[in-house]
Amino acid sequence: MAISNIKGRKKEIAELKRIYNSKKSEFIAICGRRRIGKTFLVSEFFSGKFTFTVAGISKGTFKIQLQNFNNELGRQFPSMAPKTATNWLDAFNNLKICLEKAPGKRKVLFFDELPWMDTPRSGFIPALENFWNAWACLRHDIVLVVCGSSTSWIMDKLINSKGGLHNRLTSRLFLEPLSLRETESMLRSKGVSLSRYETCICYMIFGGIPYYLDYIVPEKSLTENIDDLLFSPSGGLYDEFDNLYAALFKKADDYVNVVKALSKERGGLTRGEIIEKVNISTGGSLTLILKNLQECGFIRTYTDLSKGKPTIYQLIDFYTIFYLRFLNRKASLHNWEYWMSIQDSPTFSSWAGITFELLCISHIGQIKSKLGISAVATEYFGWRQTEGGKAQVDLVILRRDHTANLCEMKFLEAPYKIDKEEDVKLRGRITAFKESLSEPSRSIRLTIVSSMGVKDSKYKSIVSDIVDLDDLFK
Repeated sequence: MAISNIKGRKKEIAELKRIYNSKKSEFIAICGRRRIGKTFLVSEFFSGKFTFTVAGISKGTFKIQLQNFNNELGRQFPSMAPKTATNWLDAFNNLKICLEKAPGKRKVLFFDELPWMDTPRSGFIPALENFWNAWACLRHDIVLVVCGSSTSWIMDKLINSKGGLHNRLTSRLFLEPLSLRETESMLRSKGVSLSRYETCICYMIFGGIPYYLDYIVPEKSLTENIDDLLFSPSGGLYDEFDNLYAALFKKADDYVNVVKALSKERGGLTRGEIIEKVNISTGGSLTLILKNLQECGFIRTYTDLSKGKPTIYQLIDFYTIFYLRFLNRKASLHNWEYWMSIQDSPTFSSWAGITFELLCISHIGQIKSKLGISAVATEYFGWRQTEGGKAQVDLVILRRDHTANLCEMKFLEAPYKIDKEEDVKLRGRITAFKESLSEPSRSIRLTIVSSMGVKDSKYKSIVSDIVDLDDLFK
C-alpha cells in the first residue's frame, strides 16, 4: 500500500485500513467533486492489492460499458477465459466465477466512475444488487469500493437507495478539498516553496483540489504558474470549467447559469432570488440542480438570525468563483500574462478580500480552535442589516454559550491597522448587530482574522480576539 504518497486524508486512510482488515465483506462508496482525488486515494491505498478494477466510460452507451467490463474481466483473469456477457446479470455472474477461483484472503474490487456504467434501461443496478445481496455480502472476503464524481447519483442510487441496495453500504466517505495545511504539505512535497500568504492566494484560486495543485511546478513563480495554467490557451487548466460541469451534470448549461447568478452575490441568494435571475423551472428542475450542486460541494446553504428567513444558497467552489470573475472575461482571455498584470491593482485587492472571507469560512474549525471553542456548538453565517442601514459582518459565529463572535476578515500584506475612522465603522457594526438580536443580553466579541495580524494602536482594544495565517494553517 503506497500510503506515503497520499497527502492528508488521515481520517479516510484510517477507515480504509479498518475496511481492509475487517473480517466481513465490505461495500464502500467514495464520493466528492470531480478532481478531488477519489481515484488517487483508492489506487494508492490499495496499490498491489486489487483483484479486479474497472472504470465507467464517459458518455458510453450500454454496449460500450458492457464491452469494457468484458474486456477488463478477460484481461485481468486471462487463464479463466470468462464467456462474453450480453447483459449485466451475466457479466456479474462471470465476475463471481473468477473471484471464486482467485487467490488471496481479501478480494478488493474497484468500480471507478460507477454512475457512467448505469446507462438508461441497462439493468445495471438490479445486477449490482444481485451481485452484492445474493453473493458478495454472504462471504467474508470481498471489499467492493465504488466511486464517481456524480455525487447525486451515489446519493440517490446507493446511500439513499429505496430499492435492493437500501442500507447495504457498510461505509461511505465524502472527500473534502485539502485544507490549507494539507495544501502546503502537498506543494512542498513537489518542491514548490511558497510563503503562507502565497499559499492562501493559491488556495483562493484552486481551492485545495489535488488535481489542480498537481499542475503547479517549482520552476516558476506562483503568478507565472497561474498565467500559464489558466490564461494561456495551451495551459493544462484552460478548458477546465466547461469540462468540469459537462462531466458532472446533464443539461450542464442550467447548472452553469445558476452558479453564474450565485457568483454575483458574495453572500448568496434565496431560492426566489435565483428564480428571478435565472430562466429555469421553479419546480423540480431547480430543486434538483440546487440539490446536486450542494451534494457535489459547489454550494452551501445557511440561514441568518431572523426567524422565518428562507434558505440562502452560497457559491463556495473557489475555482468556479475565480473562473467567473476573471477567465470568463474577454479582456483576460486575450492577455496570457493577465494575472501578472493585475498584481497590486484594485481588481486583485477586491477579489482577494472577498475570497479570503470564503477561505476563512472553509476553515471555520481552525478559527474555532484558536478561539478555544472547538467543543462549543455553533452556527455560522454572514450577516447584513435588513432595515435602516447598510451594516454587514463578514462572518458571525453564534455560540451556544450565549456569545457571538463578529469576525472581520482582512487579507493584507501588512498588519491591519485600526485608526479612528475604522474604529467608528467597527463599533457601528457591533451596535447594528446587537440591535438585530432577539437576545439583547448575548455577549459580543469582535474577532479579527487577518493575514498579517493587527498593528498596535490606541484603538486596538476594541478587538477581543485575533486569528492570523498561522492559526488557519493549524
